[in-house]
Amino acid sequence: MNRFAPDIAASNAVGVGEVEQALQAHDPEEQLATRAAWLYFIGNSTQAQIAKKLGLTRLRVNRLLAYAREQGLVQIQVTGRLAGCVSLEHDLMTRFGLKEAIVVPSPAEAQQLRPILGAAAAHYLSRHLHDNMSVGVGWGRTLRLSLASMPRKSYRKLSVVSLIGGLTQSSAVNPHETASHLADIIGAQCYYFAGPAFTDTAESRDMLMNQPMLRDVFERGRSVDLAFLSVGDLAQSNTMTALNLISRSEMASLVAAGAVGDVCSHWINVAGELVDHPLNSRAVGLPPVHLKGVRDSILVSGGKAKVGVIHGALVAGYANRLVTDEATAAQLMAMKA
Repeated sequence: MNRFAPDIAASNAVGVGEVEQALQAHDPEEQLATRAAWLYFIGNSTQAQIAKKLGLTRLRVNRLLAYAREQGLVQIQVTGRLAGCVSLEHDLMTRFGLKEAIVVPSPAEAQQLRPILGAAAAHYLSRHLHDNMSVGVGWGRTLRLSLASMPRKSYRKLSVVSLIGGLTQSSAVNPHETASHLADIIGAQCYYFAGPAFTDTAESRDMLMNQPMLRDVFERGRSVDLAFLSVGDLAQSNTMTALNLISRSEMASLVAAGAVGDVCSHWINVAGELVDHPLNSRAVGLPPVHLKGVRDSILVSGGKAKVGVIHGALVAGYANRLVTDEATAAQLMAMKA
């Protein structure tokens, strides 16, 4: 009989030598607890069998086993291949004050990372959807890939709100198309920021955001129950430059300003602060500060280039739930607090 699930095994820290050593101790409670622990964890005896063997009640055996754990007489090790991921989940939750973290094994090939994160994110998001709620959606390749794994299910009175402006050209990563696709999968009403991701000037952005239709979407975005987000980086192959949303010179000036990536098209530094750059005054969409008030804000992202911006988003409180991979999680934990 196996005492634990397949990826949990009792440590051999409680062995014959330890039993003999404990029996020589003066504490009779420790002696009895050690005997019970050995029989239970190593000998695979049931509590009823131990009670009979030691002449105790089952309640007494249960208390002895609890005592053995508390006193360190028993050490239990998780040895499954996901053990490191589970440990990192708890570390991330503690370090960044998250409600929950999901860490998946890092793939051998970098190009496999987005599909793996997308599938994990889809499963995670589907667990949090219910009737009578609103979902704010960001954009990016990882979020787009997540929709391929989303189970189709209709909800009552559920709405989807795109949190940023769209593209002027058709693209699989267009924020409007991402929001529309998700809304179709879950049978929701969809609302868009009917404008570009960036305007030419700050004045144009202000005029656009003051339009009643966009003000309505802005208010809906600010009051969503759940946000489903990714973040962008400033690597040479980033999505923004690939779609000509920002130029190479703008990317260089963002780096010079201390930016590590964007959250909802707003550029932040490693501490999560908006950098002083003209693009931030031209971004159409929900400023990330409003994400702090969202009940559940799920950030889905991974990869070496994203570590800095993920860190910034987490320490600033723009997300309180994270889906990432093991290598990224380890790098986040290695960063200075």
